[in-house]
Amino acid sequence: MRIARFVHNDTIAYGTVELDEDHGEHPGTIQVLNGDPLVAAVQYTGERLLLDEVRLVAPVIPRSKVVAVGRNYAAHAAEMGNEVPSEPMVFLKPNTAVIGSGEPIIYPQQTNAVDHEAELAVVIGRICKDVPVERVPEVVFGYTCGNDVSARDLQKSDGQWGRAKGFDTFCPLGPWVVTHLSIAEASDLQIRATVTRDGRTIERQSSTTAHMVHGIAELVSFVSSFTTLLPGDVILTGTPEGVGRIEPGDTVHVEIEGIGTLSNPVVATHG
Repeated sequence: MRIARFVHNDTIAYGTVELDEDHGEHPGTIQVLNGDPLVAAVQYTGERLLLDEVRLVAPVIPRSKVVAVGRNYAAHAAEMGNEVPSEPMVFLKPNTAVIGSGEPIIYPQQTNAVDHEAELAVVIGRICKDVPVERVPEVVFGYTCGNDVSARDLQKSDGQWGRAKGFDTFCPLGPWVVTHLSIAEASDLQIRATVTRDGRTIERQSSTTAHMVHGIAELVSFVSSFTTLLPGDVILTGTPEGVGRIEPGDTVHVEIEGIGTLSNPVVATHG
């Protein structure tokens, strides 16, 4: 199931998405849900809309936090000149950084070096704390595409990552949450990032989630060992090698096999 959050007639709602690849009776549509599926069981209103008639927004706004994991792909750690940590390296991104597919990444005036980072994002489905690895499937709602946008110069000069990765619009998520993947399936998906610039599409990142140093279940268990996770909280699982600069005028695409494509234009602060 693909669960999207969307705007139609100035109203925000949730719905399940049907695509051509599903070979169903209603391709290119969204079946409207009654309420928030993170709060109550999925119930349909009976209304169905064309995807072209709605505007997708971030599929989830984290209740409290986005927990991101650094250096979780060995090749990315190496390209940045770092060692792979023995335990997951975590940091927080504010929920005010979250935007949806199609919404602009705003390039801050304070930086001259902004990078994209394609990541698999795990959406938490229930309140949990101290979750054993073997019980992690019980607390995962689903998966979506994420982009851990990062101001590299500020990351270096500040000595910590809160500002560099916490600007408004620095956490694109979308286009929807996929709920049917098992942890094993989500742990072996192709992940790509491309940048469209001046009419050309440049491939930057191409890897698989199988190359994570610390796997999905280990990450969720580890994060829950020090903080209570709430429904809608998001864990970004790290990025593979190939991160690179983005500039105003670019469009960044994060594509994960079996999930979809997250696309965001980059705009100047006043443009």
